[in-house]
Amino acid sequence: MGQEGEDTATDPLFADQDPIFTRKELLHVGHVPDEDRIVGRDNEIESVAEETGAIVRGDPPNNVMIYGKTGTGKSLVSRHVASRAQTAAESNGVSCDVVYIDCSEADTETRATRQIAITLKRQTSYEQHIPTRGVGTMEYYQHIWRILDAHLDAVIVILDEIDKLDNPNLLMQLSRAREAQKTECYIGIIGISNKIQYKEKLDERIDSSFGHRELFFHPYDATQLQEIMRNRSDAFQPGVLASGTIELCAALAAKKHGDARKAIDILKEAGELARRNGDSKITDDHIHRAQNVAEINRIEELTSGGTVHAKLALYALASHVITGSKDQYTTREIYERYEQMCELAGYDPVTENGLYKQLKEQAFLGVIESTKTGGGRSQGSYLLHRLVTDPKHIVKAVRRDSSLTILPSLDALEDLAAVSTDDTQKTLDTIS
Repeated sequence: MGQEGEDTATDPLFADQDPIFTRKELLHVGHVPDEDRIVGRDNEIESVAEETGAIVRGDPPNNVMIYGKTGTGKSLVSRHVASRAQTAAESNGVSCDVVYIDCSEADTETRATRQIAITLKRQTSYEQHIPTRGVGTMEYYQHIWRILDAHLDAVIVILDEIDKLDNPNLLMQLSRAREAQKTECYIGIIGISNKIQYKEKLDERIDSSFGHRELFFHPYDATQLQEIMRNRSDAFQPGVLASGTIELCAALAAKKHGDARKAIDILKEAGELARRNGDSKITDDHIHRAQNVAEINRIEELTSGGTVHAKLALYALASHVITGSKDQYTTREIYERYEQMCELAGYDPVTENGLYKQLKEQAFLGVIESTKTGGGRSQGSYLLHRLVTDPKHIVKAVRRDSSLTILPSLDALEDLAAVSTDDTQKTLDTIS
């Protein structure tokens, strides 16, 4: 605590102006920009609005499921459209609210319903106390229904990273609430996922009651990424961004994954590097160094919601590329290396078909590419898998998992790169 009368705003420790940033919040992942800063998503905005627009007229909205790789604007567009729908509805005399839930944090039905109830209480005049612990899921549902009936005509619930929910029963409860006479309020659901196979995990009852339309968001191209970053250039002090910096950053991000979030992350990390080095401008060198950091972070983020077997599968492929002489490998070759890594890390391996499913998921996320190849009459067709990103980044990202630090380090793998393939297979499982 500061001493009485002390003006902390003039504390000399914090008196200097930030030499790099002016509005750093523009580069924050959770920042929802103004409409004129949203780039290249006009069609997606219109599609989401088409599904939710009935709420503006006091009619029931459609549910929608949005798929796309990380950084394609799914959350941004959903929150933007929902906010505009709320404003338009209220101007028509329809009492409407928006609830945003990050299911990577509220990952159980109880946590999600508690968060919905608490958010609705905060955004309305509901006076009843909502316990944060010690009560069951059904009590949170009861609070939700009471709030909706007492205060709202309609609500849009955004369930971001919906695939992280351990129980999709929440979808059925919300989508059938009016039909089951639990509330008179219209509820529209926007589900967001980067896993296109999510729908396959829903049982028929839940899928039927959800009854949603599916939308797919495609990655940004280099031109769109440039515009996105130019719209955030006022996050920096004048003159900090050197000529061509944004163009280079956009080109690198577009070549790798078209991920706007990571393009912005590269720019922010480059600014941090410049500040730590005492540099007055962000240069190409800062961008290239920041890209390596951002790419490792991206891989870690993409794999954080998956199973440990997804990480082991990626590690197996990356270690093959580093120690071998090819850049693509068959499912069987990856599986043999994966089994070694499972034994080393102390995990029971999944079946080869199970590993194939893990690789298929990583292909959708854009971490690997899988192509079908004909092997002739004797071999038949088979899949070849190659990494889209640097295998060194994969190794570093996977070993950030505390349960997988026992896997060979990058230095250990590079030491093995000069060893013959046969000897490498035998040597890998002896490294701790």
